[in-house]
Amino acid sequence: MAYSSDLTDAQWKVLEPLLLVSSKRGAKHGNDLRHVVDAMLYISHTGCQWRFLPEQFGPWTRVWSQFRRWSRNGTWTRVLTALHALSRTALGRKDARPSMVVIDTHLARGASNGGATFHNQGGPYGRTNGAKRIVCVDITGLPLCVRVVPASTSEASAVEQMLDDLARASADERLELLLVDRGTTASAATRLSAKFNCEVRRVGWDEPPRNEHGAKFFRPIRHAWRVEVAHGHLVRRRRLARCFENTVTSATGWLQVASITEALRVLC
Repeated sequence: MAYSSDLTDAQWKVLEPLLLVSSKRGAKHGNDLRHVVDAMLYISHTGCQWRFLPEQFGPWTRVWSQFRRWSRNGTWTRVLTALHALSRTALGRKDARPSMVVIDTHLARGASNGGATFHNQGGPYGRTNGAKRIVCVDITGLPLCVRVVPASTSEASAVEQMLDDLARASADERLELLLVDRGTTASAATRLSAKFNCEVRRVGWDEPPRNEHGAKFFRPIRHAWRVEVAHGHLVRRRRLARCFENTVTSATGWLQVASITEALRVLC
């Protein structure tokens, strides 16, 4: 039985070599590996618990162990970086790496499965117990790099961690301009500009836009609105409705899986 979350043949043709690039043993079992990836996408889209994974996907422990391995060894990060470059080319961008990116965070409420988690208090007045999702997009609006941290992480620290991730993935080769919201202080923006050798620009309205009757209304900020759209697309996955994970690594892994799905949707 096929599910709507399953990879198409065209998508698997793009994804398979990226997953097998460092695994000669896995290359012999490409069809089995596709089945495992389909199981992960099923969980991502439906939000089902590991133990309730349909039997046709095989033992849930096998899928879980592979997801855990790829989340820990950087496979998801590498695949997302590669797919983003391919997506830029497919969308007509001249260079595979962006010169401008937008970074923004989104607070997700935590949902413990019983045991210790990395969730803590954050958000306005520190009232939300959960995690902070950091997403970095370029002009295409597709996620280039994502990360999950405890909710109490400051905006400046979140931006700095994301820039470190971009540098490790060699995705900052052409980076000249970074847009952040005003949660990042002016002094932090200056410090980050000097550290990463790019302009960190704070964007936002000094006063909420109002119409002729004095009522407030939404007015998107040029370029910066793309990251808000990206957050909206990612949380359509039921697994991301809340932060159900107990570790930063697992939470980041699921955010990367959702981002990879967005890139594949553009490519195929």
